[in-house]
Amino acid sequence: MKNFMDSDFLLQTETAKMLYHDAAETMPIFDYHNHLNPKAILDDEQMDNLTQVWLGGDHYKWRAMRAMGVPEELITGNGADYDKFLAWARTIENSIGNPLYHWTHLELQRYFGITAPLSEATAKQIWDSANEQMRTKEFSVRNLILRQNVKYMCTTDDPADDLACHKALKEENFGCTVLPTFRPEKAMAIEKPAYADYIAKLSEVSGVDIKNVDDLMKALEIRMDYFISVGCVVTDHSLEGCFYQPATVEDVDRVMKKRLEGQELTAEECGMYKGYVMIALGKMYARKNVVMQLHIGALRNNSSRQLAAIGVDSGFDSMDDIKYASYLSTMLNEMDKENLLPKTVLYSLNPNDNEMLASMAGNFQGGGIRGKMQFGTAWWFNDHKPGMEAQLTVLSSIGLISPFIGMLTDSRSFLSFPRHEYFRRILCNVVGNWVENGEYPNHPDFLKDLVKNISYNNAYNYFFTK
Repeated sequence: MKNFMDSDFLLQTETAKMLYHDAAETMPIFDYHNHLNPKAILDDEQMDNLTQVWLGGDHYKWRAMRAMGVPEELITGNGADYDKFLAWARTIENSIGNPLYHWTHLELQRYFGITAPLSEATAKQIWDSANEQMRTKEFSVRNLILRQNVKYMCTTDDPADDLACHKALKEENFGCTVLPTFRPEKAMAIEKPAYADYIAKLSEVSGVDIKNVDDLMKALEIRMDYFISVGCVVTDHSLEGCFYQPATVEDVDRVMKKRLEGQELTAEECGMYKGYVMIALGKMYARKNVVMQLHIGALRNNSSRQLAAIGVDSGFDSMDDIKYASYLSTMLNEMDKENLLPKTVLYSLNPNDNEMLASMAGNFQGGGIRGKMQFGTAWWFNDHKPGMEAQLTVLSSIGLISPFIGMLTDSRSFLSFPRHEYFRRILCNVVGNWVENGEYPNHPDFLKDLVKNISYNNAYNYFFTK
C-alpha cells in the first residue's frame, strides 16, 4: 500500500517518477486561463482565513457541499467562517474519488506544510495552523503566486474594462506577468436582458455609436487593439446552445435592430447573430495574431429558483449534449477560406465530444505553425484524473501530444496553482506507462523534453510566437 499523497503520488512506474522529479516538477507555470481578480493582485490582498481563500466564489466546492446536505447559509450565506470551514471539512472527508479531495490536500501540503488529511476531527487543528500562517506576509496574494513559480497568467476580462490593474502591475514589474484576456461574452449574449445596456456601455468606451453589426465590430476592434497594447495574447468565448446559423450581414443587422428595440428573439435569430459575429471576430484575431479559445457545451443556470436566489456562477451549471460538429466546422472553415483562422484552442465540456473535437482540430492544422489547432486540456467537469487521462489519450491517438500547451486552472482561487502539479503527475504517469508497456522507446532525454514542453514551453511559444 502506498503512503497517502507522498512524493510519488500518482506516479506508478519508475519512468513516471523520473519524468516528474527530473523534468516536470521544477518547470514554471503559464496559467493562460483563469478568473482571478487582477485588483486583488495589485492590492496584494491578504486573506484572513481558509474559508475566505477556499470557499469564496468556488462553485466546485459549493456543489459538493450541497450534495452533502450542507445548508445554503454555510455555503453562500452569512454563516460564520469557521462553521463554513467545518462544513467543508465534513464534505471533503466524504469526497473520496473526487478531484476536490486531491486539490485540497495538495494545497494544504504545498502552501502550509500540512500533511494530515482534512476531516471533521482535524478541522480545528488545520484551521488554526493554516490561519496563523496566513497572517504572515508570505501569504499575501502576490506571494502565493510567486511561491508556485507562476511566470505568466491570463485573467478573464470584458472589452469595456479599463485594464488599469494590469497596467499598474506591469509598471511595478511584479515577478509574474499578469496579462488580460479579451472575452466579449456580453457583446455576444444578444438574448440576455442586459444586452442593450451593454451595447450602450461599449459604445461609450469605444467612441463608436453602435447601430449595426459593422459598428459593433469597429467598437470591438478598437477595444481589442487597446487590450493588445496592454499585453493581451489570448481571447476567450463560451459557445452554448444554438451558437451558429447561416446569415447575411442584412440578417444580422435586422436581428440587432430588433433586439435593441427590446423585442424577443428566436433561438435561430440568436444563432445567426452569434455565428456571424464569432466568424468576424476570429478573422480579426488572426489579423492581430492573438489566440482564440472556444469553450463549448455548458448548460447554464439550470435551477431558475436558485438563479433568482443566489445568482449566476453559483454551481447550477452542467454539461450540454448539443450536436454541433457541423456548426463548428462551418465557422472554422469560413475563417480558413481567407486564411484568417487564428491559433485556436477547442475545449469540450461533454467528454462524448472529445474525439470529435480532437479530429476537428486536425482539419485545420498547417501554415507552418506547430500545434496551431489545439484540443484543449480537460475542462471543468472533465478536470479530474480519468478526465485528464482521457484527454491525453484521445489527443495522442487522434492528433499529436508533443505540441500540446498543457494545463490551466480556470479558477477563482489564489491557492489553485497546484492543479498544474496534479496535471503534470498524471501526464508523466501516462507517458511512463506507454514506455514501460513497450509502446515507446525508453529515451530519457527526449521524454524529459516532451514533458517540460507540455508543462510550460509549448504554451510560452504558442502565445508569444508571432
